[in-house]
Amino acid sequence: MAAVPPGIRLLVSFDRDQWYRALMFILTFLLYTSFHLSRKPISIVKSELHRNCSSINELATIASSSSQQPSLPSLHTDMDCSWKPFDKKNYKQLLGAMDYSFLCAYAVGMYLSGIIGERLPIRLYLTVGMLTSGLFTCLFGLGYVYNIHHLGFYVFVQVANGLVQTTGWPSVVTCISNWFGKGRRGLIMGLWNSHTSVGNILGSLIAGYWVSSNWGLSFIIPGLIIAVMGVVCFFFLIEHPNDLKSMYAQNSSPGKRVNGHPELYTQYKDNKTQAYCYYEDSVQNRKSYDTELLLPRDSVCPPAQPVVVVKRESEPSAISFMGALRIPGVIEFSLCLLFAKLVSYTFLFWLPLYITKTAHLDAKKAGDLSTLFDVGGIVGGILAGVISDKLGKRATTCAVMLLLAAPTLYGFSMISEFGLGPTIGMLLVCGGLVNGPYSLITTAVSADLGTHKSLKGNARALSTVTAIIDGTGSVGAALGPLLAGLLSAGGWDQVFYMLMTADFLALLCLLRLVTKELTSTKPRPISAVELKEH
Repeated sequence: MAAVPPGIRLLVSFDRDQWYRALMFILTFLLYTSFHLSRKPISIVKSELHRNCSSINELATIASSSSQQPSLPSLHTDMDCSWKPFDKKNYKQLLGAMDYSFLCAYAVGMYLSGIIGERLPIRLYLTVGMLTSGLFTCLFGLGYVYNIHHLGFYVFVQVANGLVQTTGWPSVVTCISNWFGKGRRGLIMGLWNSHTSVGNILGSLIAGYWVSSNWGLSFIIPGLIIAVMGVVCFFFLIEHPNDLKSMYAQNSSPGKRVNGHPELYTQYKDNKTQAYCYYEDSVQNRKSYDTELLLPRDSVCPPAQPVVVVKRESEPSAISFMGALRIPGVIEFSLCLLFAKLVSYTFLFWLPLYITKTAHLDAKKAGDLSTLFDVGGIVGGILAGVISDKLGKRATTCAVMLLLAAPTLYGFSMISEFGLGPTIGMLLVCGGLVNGPYSLITTAVSADLGTHKSLKGNARALSTVTAIIDGTGSVGAALGPLLAGLLSAGGWDQVFYMLMTADFLALLCLLRLVTKELTSTKPRPISAVELKEH
């Protein structure tokens, strides 16, 4: 008999629950990757919307000065060299207003999204959000196809897209937290949260491919991708492992018969009682469920009766907004994320334009180079998760990275003027230090607080807590790009001073929690992965 290949032995070594857990990890990763992939094009297209006027005028000036012949009439107009209404001198403010409209709508919608998400099926809620987000992303690109030059159109699309994109984060965090418990949550969430950077990288590459030839496709293609992923979500997303167990119980119960009658049984799981009927003399096979015989132990089986499912206890109600705020640590981490996300989203929306202006690269090369910031963010998020798991100190881990990030930002503003090599190195370091705390707070910290011991087992607070933390952070995400648009008119140095100030303010918000962690007598490292059940 031939030996079983080692690859097959590896595959069969995992049980069914582990395979489903891996599937949900990958699926939710891809779902939120598509969200960030659809947000990134605007930052790539910015340099194209106001690229042509300045560059073409410079080329025309050089050509006319070097030519001995009389100058010819200009062959371009404002329409040729830029995209109205972004052809004016206040184009930075207009672009900042578009960012602000999206992020402000996102921040307001996030507070409502968590509360709504606790009361609706996650799969359907997320599917609708992704399909509508794909629609509005494509609409922005159709502005190029149909030659639309009204600022109001683009602002409307940004506001609508910001609102529907709020369905994503509370839904995927709740789902992934349902499948993975507190054990090594920082590492798992750090790996999983790299979808943010992966989405930014893919969005930059896809948008950059078409930005110079047809920037409308820079939006239409990502819009189609997130819509397709919404369909995938509808067909494959499993909100909770208990949904699978109930499905297998329903499928397996009609298969066995006792004396010609269907099998009935009682399953106790998660404070709920479901009906089983089991005719056996022993109870040795009761490994997965607590069962209770409903048939007498004799040779006569009574007629089968309708099965009634009875709840032993009423399910806990969804937590209120104020109740979520009273959970220890929610306010501190929410305010910290406000300033941390301000820094991260300023880089997200303005980094390609900054590279274009300082390094004198075209839109595509600047977009490709900006992806290095997200590569550093992947490493920073994973390191933050591993360190916080090892030490059991989430706030302290975030505080140290924030403390290091501020001087690094100043170094980046200085070194970026000295060539491509130093810029690449600083982009990687800045990405890790800026996105590390942001990643940790939005994933592992949110999941920890959403299952805090003060909730006494009520796990229905997770989506609301996640929405409060990320919604507050989104206020900073809205302010950052807006302030960058206003301050950059006076020079990029002012933008970096604003970013460094935000980092120090984020650090101050965590001082009380850091002091509490450092003075705690017992460390709280988490070592084992356990399935969290509601």
